[in-house]
Amino acid sequence: MALKLRLARAGTKKRPFYHIVVADARSPRDGRFIEKLGTYNPLLNKDAENRVVLNTERAQHWVSVGAVPTDRVLRFLDAAGVAKRDPRNNPNKGVPGDKAKERAEERAARAAAPAEEAAAE
Repeated sequence: MALKLRLARAGTKKRPFYHIVVADARSPRDGRFIEKLGTYNPLLNKDAENRVVLNTERAQHWVSVGAVPTDRVLRFLDAAGVAKRDPRNNPNKGVPGDKAKERAEERAARAAAPAEEAAAE
């Protein structure tokens, strides 16, 4: 059985609240789970102590048994010191797209055209 440490959504519409659970990977997101490990409330400030409540001993047990945490839960485990998460790097994130490059070239061409006319006169 493939186990996952993941978030199960609770709360109402537009007011998300998540339970951190251990579940079979084939079960639905909000469906049956094996054990509840904690909670996550994204509406609280990032420095609030109740934003993430996690039973680290049980989380460590499930990771040692072979449960695989999702990306978000792995962040929580890394912050709690249970598991190590490698930082991600996307060097292309800040590079402008093709259309933005074309617009920049057009602006540069328009700015250079009056300067060339003034130099020719």
